[in-house]
Amino acid sequence: MTPVGSPPIPFAALDSDAPEFEDRTPVVFIHGLWLHSTSWDPWLELFQEHGYAPWAPGWPGEPDSLPAANAFPEPMAGTGVAEALSHYEGLIRRLPRPPVLVGHSFGGLLAQQLLARGLAAGAVAVAPVQFRGVLRLPPVQLASLLPVLRNPRNVHTIVRQTPQRFRRNFANAVSERESYDLHATCVMPAPGRPLFQAAAANLNPRTAVRVDTAAARGPLLLVGAGRDRVVPASVVRAAARRYRSSASVTEYAELEGSGHSLVIDHGWQILAEAVLGFLNRHGLSPEPADG
Repeated sequence: MTPVGSPPIPFAALDSDAPEFEDRTPVVFIHGLWLHSTSWDPWLELFQEHGYAPWAPGWPGEPDSLPAANAFPEPMAGTGVAEALSHYEGLIRRLPRPPVLVGHSFGGLLAQQLLARGLAAGAVAVAPVQFRGVLRLPPVQLASLLPVLRNPRNVHTIVRQTPQRFRRNFANAVSERESYDLHATCVMPAPGRPLFQAAAANLNPRTAVRVDTAAARGPLLLVGAGRDRVVPASVVRAAARRYRSSASVTEYAELEGSGHSLVIDHGWQILAEAVLGFLNRHGLSPEPADG
C-alpha cells in the first residue's frame, strides 16, 4: 500500500519494456471486505497484457501481504466508508490522469462514489453493496450479515471470516475444495464498521453510504451475480434502477451461476473479459504509447 504522502505511485508490476505510465490508461482495482488487495493479482496481469496500467491499492491500514494482514489486522479496526473513500480519493488525485475503477462489494460502492465525484473516466461495480435509497434487502442477504451485526461491539473491531462462513456466503457457487483454497489465499480480517453503516444507511440521512446517481459522469457498469448471498443480484438491479434518470451511460450485466466470490474464483476471467468489453465499447481502451 502506498501512503498518501509518499512520492508518485510506482507501477512496479509493469515490465521494464512497458510504455511509460503517462501513455497508458490507469485502472484502479478496489476490493471489498475480507479480501486482500493481492486477490486482484490475476486481474492486474490480464489488464497489463491488454495495455492498461493496473494498480490495486489496499484499504487504509491494510498490510502489504496477506500473511501480515492476517497476523496484524488491528490498524484497520474502526475504518469506515468515509475513511476508505478519502483514502482512495487521495491516491487517485495523484495519478496523472483519471483512471478506470473496478470495485467489488464495498469496493463497488466506493467506485460509484468516486465516479460520481468526477475522479474517474469510468467504473465497473461488481456485486456492489447497496447505498442509501436502495431498499431491497433479501432474507438471504440479511442472514449473511447477522453474524456480524448481532454483536454491536463489532462496529469498532476487526471481524474474521471463518472458512465455513466464507463457504456458506461468499463461495457457495464453487466446490468446497475451491472455497477452502480461496479462503487460504485471498481472505483476511476486515473492519466491521462498514457493515453497520450500510445496514443503517436508509435510517441515517447523514450516512456516508450514499451515491449521487444524478451526477454527470463517465460510463458505469453494474454487475450482479445470480447466486450471490452477500449482495444478491436483485439488490444490484435495484441499484441500477436508481440511475434511470441519469443522462450518463449505465449498464447492468448478470452472471447467473456466480456467487460473491466471482472476482477470485475459477470464473474470474469470464467476468474480466466482460469488463474489458465494456471499456472497449465506451472508448476506455488503453491508448498506444505513441498516441
